[in-house]
Amino acid sequence: MDRQTADNGTVVNIVTMKWGTAYGQEHVNKLYRSLEEYLSLPFRFVCFTDDPEGLDREIACFPIPEIAVEPPKLYTGWRKLALFKDELPIEGTCLFLDLDLLIVGSLEDLFSFRPGTIPIIRDWVPLGRRLFPKGPPVGNSSVFRFTANKTTFVYEQFLSERQWALDNFQPPQSYLTHCIRPKMSFWPPEWCVSFKECLRPTFPLNYFIEAKQPPTAKIIVFHGRPNPDQAAYGFKGKRPHHYVRPTSWVREYWEKY
Repeated sequence: MDRQTADNGTVVNIVTMKWGTAYGQEHVNKLYRSLEEYLSLPFRFVCFTDDPEGLDREIACFPIPEIAVEPPKLYTGWRKLALFKDELPIEGTCLFLDLDLLIVGSLEDLFSFRPGTIPIIRDWVPLGRRLFPKGPPVGNSSVFRFTANKTTFVYEQFLSERQWALDNFQPPQSYLTHCIRPKMSFWPPEWCVSFKECLRPTFPLNYFIEAKQPPTAKIIVFHGRPNPDQAAYGFKGKRPHHYVRPTSWVREYWEKY
């Protein structure tokens, strides 16, 4: 069976978004190609984008749905709310993946985990905020699961409180968390791991020791900097604790796909 074109209820969607120039077509293509190795379920890879040029022909490309957000905020994570509109050109279960991540383990469990919920990463926060939280935990929207055209309550809620939401929530994933909280669950922390928060050695060891890949991780998330291609070949950053030695396993991944 052609995993990309099969059209029945067993096919799942892998969804990503690309706009502007922050990420090139290679980020989309490498993400798609890695799925061939790490996802055995029949799947369709969908990219909502303003520029499909250079994407692998197996990738289903659609324009990014319009949403009620004006520039410059339009060109930020607020755009992910478009995935909760009705009349999306896809149906069924969707796993959203940001472009700045690496798939390093089997993804099947992400589709069976806590059915009926909207799973999302529990965002990584500094120790001080963990010890003295100012509110309920927030999700990190690098990886989340939803059902196309069946979770439209998120966008409908946004429309009902649009200006309040735009004025009071930063980053945008904190508003997404606010909307989905009644149905939200968190992925097991060992499944989705932050490169900079969990793997990069602390200063000054980051100058001498390469980041190590955790054996139980399914996804390595590169939120902020460095991006995967930067970690692969070394990253200086603006401060000493941002420095990353060239990371051999990231480089092997980046060059493989």
